[in-house]
Amino acid sequence: MLPEELRKWLQEELRDRGFSGYLDLTEALNFRLEQAGLEVRIGKSAVHSFGQEYEMMAKAQEEASAWAVSWMQDEGLEDEAKRHNVLFQMITALAFKVMKSQMLKEGDEIDPKELHFLGRMLKDVMHSSGIREQLTAAERKRLAEEAREAERTALAQRLDAASAEGGSEAAAAAAARRILGFGT
Repeated sequence: MLPEELRKWLQEELRDRGFSGYLDLTEALNFRLEQAGLEVRIGKSAVHSFGQEYEMMAKAQEEASAWAVSWMQDEGLEDEAKRHNVLFQMITALAFKVMKSQMLKEGDEIDPKELHFLGRMLKDVMHSSGIREQLTAAERKRLAEEAREAERTALAQRLDAASAEGGSEAAAAAAARRILGFGT
């Protein structure tokens, strides 16, 4: 029911006050509502309920962020696609929870914005996962090309060494260089 700017203000105040002082916060919120010319008044229990829910979400975000940072430091690019899969599964579980709560509501109680944001979040995660998989595949290809080039260089050095020895080894090395496309 709160306008977006008041909801953001309330969330900031909750964090700043350490998710406490609900009576004072409720009074401040209702004063702001009155200043905005809105007739609605919010009760302490509604602010408290919102605050508890927001606190749980904030803690979950902090934990997820800390976990992701730790995991990203411990793992390399190869495992990043796996991280995306795990995060996608976590978001899918959260999405299921939101959808389940929406399913229990009547038609006029369902907030289309929540469903829109949920769909957008899933789409963004799937897109991000696809990009990460492309980057991982490109990195694997680059590493394989580097390994092939290193093998070519080592082979060319061995052929050069055989050519330097002269005799039949030099003729065989020259033939091998032509066959392999190293030139003469």
